[in-house]
Amino acid sequence: MDKVILLKPYFSHTLWGGTKLRDEFGYDEPGDDIGECWGISAHPSGEALADSGEFKGLKVSELWNDHREIFGNAKGDRFPLLIKIIDANKDLSIQVHPDDAYAAEHENGSLGKNECWYVLDCPEGGELIVGHNATSKEELCNMIDNGNWNKLIRRVPVKPGDMIRIDAGTVHAITAGVCVLETQQSSDITYRLYDYDRLQNGKLRPLHLDKSKDVITVPAAPVNEQVIRGEAAKDNTVTELVKTDYFTVSKVRVNGECSFETDADYICASVIIGSGKVFGTEVKTGSHMLITAEGAKNVVMSGDMEIILSRV
Repeated sequence: MDKVILLKPYFSHTLWGGTKLRDEFGYDEPGDDIGECWGISAHPSGEALADSGEFKGLKVSELWNDHREIFGNAKGDRFPLLIKIIDANKDLSIQVHPDDAYAAEHENGSLGKNECWYVLDCPEGGELIVGHNATSKEELCNMIDNGNWNKLIRRVPVKPGDMIRIDAGTVHAITAGVCVLETQQSSDITYRLYDYDRLQNGKLRPLHLDKSKDVITVPAAPVNEQVIRGEAAKDNTVTELVKTDYFTVSKVRVNGECSFETDADYICASVIIGSGKVFGTEVKTGSHMLITAEGAKNVVMSGDMEIILSRV
């Protein structure tokens, strides 16, 4: 079994997308509205494909269903994670996601959507919408019904290297100019609260106000529980960024030779800057890969690069 499987991403073209994913990450994707690179995905809305080794051309869902040895002792009826790079050329809608229980009941058995954002790039003075200011469900509903968005939403300053934890039930939005690497449950369920009255194909995009009111957590979690400020990574050391019941996300700064041990069954890995090798396989900025059960216990890297690692 190969120790690393490179992946070919799926790309999502959006109302708010741009060209950064092609211009700065080198993806061969046409258009000036590229919003998302689904680098590691088995979701039916957009699957990544194996792009190296004996399984080249297979979907990640096919690897999960038919070649479970790749994933060690991992359990579950579906691949649990979805790793994206999101380029917000314009503001994304203000939105919220359900948890597993609500999604299972109301969204045809889908997983819920807990996620986190690692800030790759943002303007000077950049900010994200994380949480809200309502103190009760009644106040929340009144603010939504009256369109008091500036009073409701909570804007948080961010800089590259920050990690933002977005649990299910959290009001959130990525703002114009911010680029993030997102680790999330494998779900495509989003409830829009507000979309700035923008038109798409001459029509307003649908909102999901009733479901949003159902799932928004009140009061919102404190900012210091949601925003983990970035610190300079130590060379050749794995630094844990966030840990939830659904995933653990870490960063490794590779400088020369780097090796480390884990107890993971498999690891999702994305190169966010630089280039090098993982078990001798050449990788560069924008490379996404699965580190298989064969390699996950003792990972070997080399080069000059930073990699985000995600695991369940």
